Amino acid sequence: MSLAQYGVLFLDELPEFKKQTIEVLREPLEDGKITIGRFMHNVTFPCKFMLVASMNPCPCGYYGTERECKCTKERRGKYFEKLSGPILDRIDIQVEMNSIRYESFNSDEEEEKSEVIRNRVIKARKIQQERYKDYGISSNSELTPQLLEKFCKIDEDSRKILAKAINSYKMSARAYTRILKLARTIADLASSEDIKAKHVLEAIQYRIIDKKYGKKEVYDNN
Repeated sequence: MSLAQYGVLFLDELPEFKKQTIEVLREPLEDGKITIGRFMHNVTFPCKFMLVASMNPCPCGYYGTERECKCTKERRGKYFEKLSGPILDRIDIQVEMNSIRYESFNSDEEEEKSEVIRNRVIKARKIQQERYKDYGISSNSELTPQLLEKFCKIDEDSRKILAKAINSYKMSARAYTRILKLARTIADLASSEDIKAKHVLEAIQYRIIDKKYGKKEVYDNN
């Protein structure tokens, strides 16, 4: 994790790691540092990194797809239980990817080019650097509770949407602040000075995979 300082730490097949190993991610994802204690000595290492992780919906990989899942509900439950609530709470963007159909390989639909996306990201980062130049930070992820209140103001409609989501999905206070930070980033990518309701809605939808697959009733269906 410390070697990934200011970089990307990619963990493929996340639930295949030992649960204890996954839980070690908690402090770094929250504080950007890791403290290790050995023989009455503590050493703290910096590790501000972007975590990117991937996983299947179940061990065989076919649960929820058009192909038949070979896993029992107990096996699916055990697989997902490797990811605790506190760990999922710290993952801001959770995206579910469907299987790619053959037709998509031969589609004439023109996709947005990577260069265009890259330029939009660079522009958003410059917006943030300029916004926070007097506050000792450079990105939305570093916002303190005080700065969050100053730079992530939302209107009444957005507040109602966020309140409904928090209550419906029983999200934590941490999830609330992370949704606001993500909504701020989405607004920056759209070159919008204000956080609008559509930005809040998009940020919320990136946090519902753990609610969908983490519910016991989902695994009880089959």
